[in-house]
Amino acid sequence: MSANLLGNRDGRAVFAAWRTEARTRLEKLPRSVGQLIRLLAPPSGDFPDLLTPLAAQKGIEAGIDAVLSTRRRQLARELTALSRIPSWAGPLIRGELEALTVLGQALKDYFAHVMGPCWPRVQAQIEADRVRRARAFMAGGADGLLDSLRPTLRWQSPVLEADYPTDRDIHLDGRGLLLIPSVFCWRTPVTWIDPALPPVVVYPVDRTPTWWTPEPTTRRTDPLASLLGATRADLLRAATDGGASGELARRTGNSPAITSYHLKVLREAGLVIALPDGPQILYAATPLGRGLAAMP
Repeated sequence: MSANLLGNRDGRAVFAAWRTEARTRLEKLPRSVGQLIRLLAPPSGDFPDLLTPLAAQKGIEAGIDAVLSTRRRQLARELTALSRIPSWAGPLIRGELEALTVLGQALKDYFAHVMGPCWPRVQAQIEADRVRRARAFMAGGADGLLDSLRPTLRWQSPVLEADYPTDRDIHLDGRGLLLIPSVFCWRTPVTWIDPALPPVVVYPVDRTPTWWTPEPTTRRTDPLASLLGATRADLLRAATDGGASGELARRTGNSPAITSYHLKVLREAGLVIALPDGPQILYAATPLGRGLAAMP
């Protein structure tokens, strides 16, 4: 569905920034990658069921392996159903090994270069939706969960309705329903073409127009300094290598008095330990202190 969006103008307010960045990254890949992606996931209309295997729940590698393991008869049937099949796609339709290898690499490259940069934010959106649906389920059971999918999906027991390009009925017949939230699903839910496949509905998550806003380039706040204060954070990090009070003062640029005071606080908190060494005292971070000092 992300590839669909690259070829159209849907959801400009939501996807404009991502689309610009993604197209730039896609153009840097071999031309064959873009050709295959546009063939398999056109800007509008259906895309092959084989691109969305259930095995992908185990990760992108498992999903790609499942795509490449598609039976030749199914591969030919689903690919020939696409409009405007170019002549160069013939080896892929026939399931030739070299063409499948190229397809596998194209899928890996697309995910790594186009999806990879935004994947943490995609996962965050999905996790937020998961929490929302879980709360709805806890409050109202299955009815509450399904009713929470409005307005995209409308629950009128025992039927779940959705706007869809064609008039279609899917009967569960006891098979259950797999609900899949998607950042790149735009307005209309998506399901498999083949009615014999396990029932699935992909629905759009709620997004804000700034979901794709790049991370700020300014230096982020030091979490350890936020927790302990800048002076104590610097001293704790310096104490991971150990040293006398005077040495730690010089390393951190603090006065001896300030250093002694903050070392006392860190020692009382169990973050550093004081060890007599002749006429002076050596300070070293405890295991707890080392763990905190390692905070990114």
